[in-house]
Amino acid sequence: MAFRLTPSHGVENIVPRWIVLRAEGQAEAFRYGVHRELEGTEAEALAAMLRIVDTFAEALSEAGRRRQRRQVFRVSERGYFVRVDNRMSVEEAHFTLAELIADTHADDLPATAGH
Repeated sequence: MAFRLTPSHGVENIVPRWIVLRAEGQAEAFRYGVHRELEGTEAEALAAMLRIVDTFAEALSEAGRRRQRRQVFRVSERGYFVRVDNRMSVEEAHFTLAELIADTHADDLPATAGH
């Protein structure tokens, strides 16, 4: 949990903000996008991202889920690559958990990453 000193020298709780980035595509057609925005501790945000990873491209029926092959690769402590092999197609995505560290319009964060 992050803290910040207030002008009266008290300590204020800052709720960390996160995004789950989703990258899809191949070669030059690769795209990044924000899949979900989250607030909470790093552990809470990571648990939420793992739920996203575990349900990515999941078949709607039980029979469909039995036919799917799901592979999850840990790329880093905050990054996972998912491959879901259906009978007719393969879906892949790379999910990364990123913490918001700078925001020009937030009072509780610096305006730049380098402070």
